[in-house]
Amino acid sequence: MRQPELNNYPHRRKNILTGEWVLVSPNRTNRPWQGEISSLSKDERPRYDPNCYLCPGNHRANGEVNPQYKNTFVFTNDFSSLLEDIPDQAENRNDLLIAKSEKGICRVVNFSPRHDLTLAGMKEKGIETVIATWQNEFRSLASNPAINYIQIFENKGSLMGNSNPHPHCQIWAQESIPAEPAKELKQFKQYYKKHNRSILSDYLKLERKLKERIVFENSSFAVVVPFWAVWPYETLIISKRKVSNILQLNKSEKKDFANALSITAVKYDNLFKTSFPYSAGLHQAPVDGKEYKEWHLHMHFYPPLLRSASIKKFMVGYEMMAEPQRDITPELSAIILKELPVIHYKASEV
Repeated sequence: MRQPELNNYPHRRKNILTGEWVLVSPNRTNRPWQGEISSLSKDERPRYDPNCYLCPGNHRANGEVNPQYKNTFVFTNDFSSLLEDIPDQAENRNDLLIAKSEKGICRVVNFSPRHDLTLAGMKEKGIETVIATWQNEFRSLASNPAINYIQIFENKGSLMGNSNPHPHCQIWAQESIPAEPAKELKQFKQYYKKHNRSILSDYLKLERKLKERIVFENSSFAVVVPFWAVWPYETLIISKRKVSNILQLNKSEKKDFANALSITAVKYDNLFKTSFPYSAGLHQAPVDGKEYKEWHLHMHFYPPLLRSASIKKFMVGYEMMAEPQRDITPELSAIILKELPVIHYKASEV
């Protein structure tokens, strides 16, 4: 059965990056909604908030004073989930109770001094500065012999658990390779061993040929709704040249990456005319000193909104007990995102 026919019926799709499956149920898209309606807060923030822990010149929760920074500002998280100086400990009781200590460093990266400026509202030059900061932090953390993996991620919006509205992201660096990148590494290795090519290079080549899920592309990057997408408007940014981390991006690729990030963020905001919440993260090769010729740089965007700014996708019931499930097909999501303007709906105000 060909995919256009398949899209009329429930079916499963394989996530080639993790080896896991997602159930797609396009027949459910017209079901009436009587579930929870989330009221999103009005995204009307001042340029500077005297009560914000992250704004320039303000006191943070630990009492330290932020500098009067002009671009990005990086500091070690005052309430880090990982700590650098802890004892080495481990436990294994009958192969049933297993634990080990985990050392690491958690950094916070403020995108800019402005309390009201998300990636969607920033100029691409400003986003290039953010990328340059990521590169500097990645280089510095990778030089630490205790660090083997570096995760750069952003939780945007209170709906995604963001505890401070000042636009920022986080960088967690740790001893172990976390579960999600470890799944992808396994799939990368298996495919490369069989085909001697990057799985994402071949995947992107096919997507560009089919033109069914491409949202946007420039000379160096493509934004796609992945064939196996779980979240309604999930996207994946893939570098066209196979690189393993952001330090390998040349000047034009860095500029194109900023362009792809800007377009993605703007389209999300334009979808429901709101500051669109999401969790996003860069997946790069581990930094444990080994060669990862199979790895291919990419960035995930997982936004929770489903039908409007007030209706979200819940991962409950079947999703928690069995496997992920979605109603709207990735192909329809891609069409909707592709047709959205690339100029922010509040451009005259930004």
